[in-house]
Amino acid sequence: MKITPVKGTNDYLPREAQLRDYLQQKILNVYTENGFEHIITPIVEDIENLDKSDGGDNLNLIFKIMKRGEKLDKALAAGVKRDNDLADMGLRYDLTLPLTRYYANNHDHLPNPVKCIQMDRVYRAERPQKGRLREFVQCDIDIFGSASPDSEVELILTTTEALFAIGMKNFRVRINDRRLLRSFLAGLGFTEDQLDSVCISFDKMDKIGAEGVIAELRDKQFDEGAISRFSDYLSAGDFSLEKIEGMLADPEPAESVRYIIGKVNELSDGKFGIDFDLSLVRGQGYYTGTVFEIESIDFKGAIAGGGRYDNLAGKFLGTQVPAVGFSIGFERIFSILKEKGIRIPEAKKKIVVLYPEGELTAAVRKAQEIRKAGYIASLYVQPKKTGKFLNKMQEHGYDGFLVAGRDEEPKFFDEA
Repeated sequence: MKITPVKGTNDYLPREAQLRDYLQQKILNVYTENGFEHIITPIVEDIENLDKSDGGDNLNLIFKIMKRGEKLDKALAAGVKRDNDLADMGLRYDLTLPLTRYYANNHDHLPNPVKCIQMDRVYRAERPQKGRLREFVQCDIDIFGSASPDSEVELILTTTEALFAIGMKNFRVRINDRRLLRSFLAGLGFTEDQLDSVCISFDKMDKIGAEGVIAELRDKQFDEGAISRFSDYLSAGDFSLEKIEGMLADPEPAESVRYIIGKVNELSDGKFGIDFDLSLVRGQGYYTGTVFEIESIDFKGAIAGGGRYDNLAGKFLGTQVPAVGFSIGFERIFSILKEKGIRIPEAKKKIVVLYPEGELTAAVRKAQEIRKAGYIASLYVQPKKTGKFLNKMQEHGYDGFLVAGRDEEPKFFDEA
């Protein structure tokens, strides 16, 4: 049998788990202090819900759960050829679809608008590689029931506050609006049925450059006139909100983006910047309006992202419910901070309490005494090779030790 975890998943040693717990608790504290409420949803969803969730490329990454018992026997007997005919459930690929189903099921018992927190594991059948896990944690906040751009402002301010709380300081917010982008592309001559495909190519500009984007559009055999006009804009490099706004049939999306940028700048006290970025698309198909990302300047890449998805709840309720959310990229931040060797500032010092075999009572009393003094105390029978044992405990994050019945106060490793 294999002792390693499945590719794309991780075991976490105690010090790693402690750091993960610390980061999640700091994020959760900021979220709750800002009035969001923690909810929990199952990791398993109905396969029909997942398949119809407009999740973009993520729909190709669903871990599907095979039917069981008689249902499976019937499906096999019928000679099914599609994997969906053999599956009736799947693991959630993000926290948005489960939240939307949760809202549809419980909205009669919830305030309006409702502000939710989800911090949990999600699963994607990724090809495992650096930065691409199959099991990972997302830290989400969402607002259901408000169409006001004030919701976007609140989410941006709360998420950036959480990032500051865990030590991520040098970043900028990028913002766009799907309606604005689609209107701009339509004005260049792309047809309605081509817009999603053009957006997918445009979203790659930071990776393949303007020439790569144009090459992809030509490979897709779109109208050469539209491609040429788009190329001219890419070459000019002027994608300011003022420049794009003049091309739009409906000014409302641009006005909404300008309002959000203005309010965030007013309320951020200069701690971070926020910029309009027409090339920001984000992959999920369920986004309907504003989309945003937070990009780390020090570590080159997105550490949070989200957007407005006003149509997703309608798939369950048959009526549109405005909704917008923001998700922190927990795994990337955890990797960054672990590599930096971050120490948890509020962590209590950990003490090894050694005792001779048969002297448990005295050891427990001593451990209780130093716990009251503010330490974490862990009991161990004193081994023959005490020095080697203590070296190992120091490697695992312990700060000192004492021998029950001999030492009154802990001896700290860094004072030895």
